[in-house]
Amino acid sequence: MIAAAVRRERERAGLTLTELARRAGVAKSTLSQLEAGTGNPSVETLWALGVALGVPFSQLVTSPAPRVQVIRAGDGQRVRSEAADFAGTLLAAGSHHARRDLYVIEIGDGAVRQAQGHTPGSVEHLVVAAGRLRAGPADAPVDLEPGDYLTFTGDVPHRYEALAPDTWAVLIMEHP
Repeated sequence: MIAAAVRRERERAGLTLTELARRAGVAKSTLSQLEAGTGNPSVETLWALGVALGVPFSQLVTSPAPRVQVIRAGDGQRVRSEAADFAGTLLAAGSHHARRDLYVIEIGDGAVRQAQGHTPGSVEHLVVAAGRLRAGPADAPVDLEPGDYLTFTGDVPHRYEALAPDTWAVLIMEHP
């Protein structure tokens, strides 16, 4: 699924493997393995490819959703970070009419996930479900408790830091 989506978006953008790898800051061999279906990409790699292609992360990790869909707790395709104890599970991807994605993110106690800016004009909405979280723009993070809501521009460097065990949140990404 990821392999076909990356190849489809690369071809749609009219880019060679070499050019996409250069724009995303990813090794050409990594991209080649990914498109062949033999790679296991990290969150960072997929975000970099999405930014380089000008598409939301979700377009690289989902197939069209059925009319009624249930994702049980603990199910769904989890993508782990290679830089922190952080995992994201995409629950719902936006469409061409509503460019937003819905995730559950899990952050290990004390883990810090530093994220680069996403597509220009993107906005993140975050609701903490359990634990405590420090999140937001890298230069102005905010401490959050369960039930707290935060929104910020996602096209700048930002961070997520778990301040308690078993921290998880619901994240909605809006894309222009």
